[in-house]
Amino acid sequence: MSKFVIEPHFRLQEWVAEEKGYFLAEGLEYEFRELIRSTEGQHHNKVNEGAFQSIEKGREADVSCACHWTVNVAASNGHTKLYADAYSVAPSGIFVAADSKVRTPADLAGIPISVGFQSGSHYSTIQALEQYMRPNEINLTFEDGMLFHRMELLIEGKSPVAALFNGPYYLAEQLGLRKVIDTTFMIAAMIKGAPDAEDVRRYFRALRKAQHDIDLRPELYTHYYQNEFPDRFHNMMDTRRWGPGERIVFEPYSREVFEQSFDWIEKHGIFPEGRMGSGDYDQATISFAAG
Repeated sequence: MSKFVIEPHFRLQEWVAEEKGYFLAEGLEYEFRELIRSTEGQHHNKVNEGAFQSIEKGREADVSCACHWTVNVAASNGHTKLYADAYSVAPSGIFVAADSKVRTPADLAGIPISVGFQSGSHYSTIQALEQYMRPNEINLTFEDGMLFHRMELLIEGKSPVAALFNGPYYLAEQLGLRKVIDTTFMIAAMIKGAPDAEDVRRYFRALRKAQHDIDLRPELYTHYYQNEFPDRFHNMMDTRRWGPGERIVFEPYSREVFEQSFDWIEKHGIFPEGRMGSGDYDQATISFAAG
């Protein structure tokens, strides 16, 4: 039997569970794979290729995650199954340089905002800014690629505005970049293929223990952000100043949330007509809560 493949995703919980031996204590036979630091942040870093495209191509991990909007549509198209027994919430925001003329969210009208294509920053930026401006005034650009590249360009002054979350969000704050508006968003887990149901339960029981540890003493674990960043950023990072980041919520991702999110994505035309999939909660989701 093949081992359960675990791939961390811009957060602390898997690293804590690994350090504390929680996966092993649960009896999970697993393989731990790190792809972000080892690829210098180039993992899924192409223009117009974001979270949805990586799911469409097929991910290696038995359980992975992405923003709930993308997982919703990917699962509706049969590319994965949305795990319905938990979700997480990631701190996120739109950042500018400290001396930027942008002072309020309304000032962002027409200005290129760097986001990840069909990824959390894409949806969450629209969701936040449509309170302040008409849709045609929200100017999103995908040219800067995924998370670390757009963060780097913002830090270097080569990009005027960027949407950042989790670790990059905290680094931007530490370096004095200014948050114009909060865009905190939900992340959903997804199941690849047909892993053993008890292995999935073991994995999430271990993450629940890790979440308790992070809630109690976050300062003991923020150093793990270094494992999530390419080495070239390490000298500028002081993770002692950072927050706990993404928090896993062990509550159901309900039918109501699924359907509301699907409807929002469809109305905003983020996917071409006919590419949204079924939108059928029962077909798109999977639960391992029982048993």
